[in-house]
Amino acid sequence: MTGTFATADYVIFIIYALLILGVGLWVSRDKDGKEKSAEDYFLASKSLPWWAIGASLIAANISAEQFIGMSGSGFTLGLAIASYEWMAAITLIIVGKYFLPIFIEKGLYTIPEFVEQRYSTNLKTILAVFWIALYVFVNLASVLYLGSLALETIMGIPMIYGVVGLALFAVAYSLYGGLSAVSWTDVIQVIFLIMGGMVTTYLALDTVSGGQGMMAGFSAIYEAAPEKFAMILDKSNPEYDNLPGIGVLVGGMWVANLYYWGFNQYIIQRTLAAKSLKEAQNGILFAAVLKLFLPLIVVVPGIAAYVMLEDPTIMAGLGEAGQMNMPSAEQADKAYPWLLQFLPTGLKGLAFAALAAAIVSSLASMLNSTATIFTMDIYKQYINPEADDRATVRMGRISALVALLIASIVAPLLGGIDQAFQFIQEYTGVVSPGILAVFILGLFWKKTTNQGAIVGALSSIPIAMYFKVSPKGWSDSGLFLDLPFLDQMGYTTLLTMLVIALVSWKENKGADDPKGIAISTETFKTGAIYNVGAFAVMVVLVALYGLFWS
Repeated sequence: MTGTFATADYVIFIIYALLILGVGLWVSRDKDGKEKSAEDYFLASKSLPWWAIGASLIAANISAEQFIGMSGSGFTLGLAIASYEWMAAITLIIVGKYFLPIFIEKGLYTIPEFVEQRYSTNLKTILAVFWIALYVFVNLASVLYLGSLALETIMGIPMIYGVVGLALFAVAYSLYGGLSAVSWTDVIQVIFLIMGGMVTTYLALDTVSGGQGMMAGFSAIYEAAPEKFAMILDKSNPEYDNLPGIGVLVGGMWVANLYYWGFNQYIIQRTLAAKSLKEAQNGILFAAVLKLFLPLIVVVPGIAAYVMLEDPTIMAGLGEAGQMNMPSAEQADKAYPWLLQFLPTGLKGLAFAALAAAIVSSLASMLNSTATIFTMDIYKQYINPEADDRATVRMGRISALVALLIASIVAPLLGGIDQAFQFIQEYTGVVSPGILAVFILGLFWKKTTNQGAIVGALSSIPIAMYFKVSPKGWSDSGLFLDLPFLDQMGYTTLLTMLVIALVSWKENKGADDPKGIAISTETFKTGAIYNVGAFAVMVVLVALYGLFWS
């Protein structure tokens, strides 16, 4: 597809790039000759308003793994993959009401810091090392890989050059300014992300309907592939192992979402940088509302691509371009990049800017959070406890660079992964149940002990691997269970919580742990705007699942 970009497309993309770089560098400047403190660099001086928090949460979350990976899953299994987005909306409401009040009251920089306050320095270090490894080898590497895959498919840019280009772009505006530069540019990134995503969705649906518009296109793909609109899959569906029916609503999806939105540093860091608890909660609510609309731009295009490929009339109308880089069941992640080639001049540049915005905003967020954890939980704890603000900020920048370099080396090695979004969810799911269990019991059960948490966290890995590596043919023996990975996550979480509870009870003989958190109904009191908004989000979700149940 090399050469399909016209001058107007390049102009639009360059304007976008210059705007992001300009705003990022302007926000990053030192005010009145004052050097950045650790709070300035890692928590944006605790000055973020609700709308910036909400926009930044979405920009950090929506990346190549959504645009490319979730569209690929939409192509393969349909709207059911939207559960990750729609259930995230209710998860955000829960996080805002029940987790944020405790986190903000404790004045945290990092999530591992909470582990130290509630449990011990040893457990904090274990989890800090884990998170750094996860961010570098899974999150950063996968975003770079999927982003460069899009560049390769759309513009013919070799993957290695795409990886380097994306890495340099993210570094250029985020490394110096820290979270402040990341968060304020995210507001612009979200505008491009939504506008460009809607353009792609509109053109795809308009093509399917033969030029009759977006709503006609939606009706057309629903009539052509009704099976792609079942939110709750039955066991006969070949994708049941990825989204196991009702288990999506009551099982492991909660583990994935609560872990990601509640205890993931590069997500929760924005709320820790809020002006106040109220601003943080309203920002969470804003993100939850945006989540309701996101499947329209990250899932529906994948379904539209599937319908287009199945219809000979549509394919004939697309001409030779339609035959280039066509996605297949084995290469589902090519669905979204394939669609972009059909956009007209100008809009193609806008859509590509949206994809770039999703990629670089997530890269910047992950880099900043990796640097925050390493600097605050490793460097200041063990390497230089007396580090002043200058040394702390300098180490934050150095660690971000090193993390990006390692991820850039790993990214090209991820080639050949199909449905990358599902891959990321599944392998993160090996460790997230144990971490979720440690946090949930630490927050809400005062009897939980440090020893119980450590034993639980360590035992969660073999428990998860027991479910994961059980040979398919051995399930009849009664020793192994052949379960979808979301169900595996649910059972692993429950068993880990049981281990933590038993060890804690044995250690403290049923008494409260000295570090247990005292909570009351006042702790979780929220304002009228939050309550009304949360209720509205829940009503919309019930309507959506009722409409597309099966």
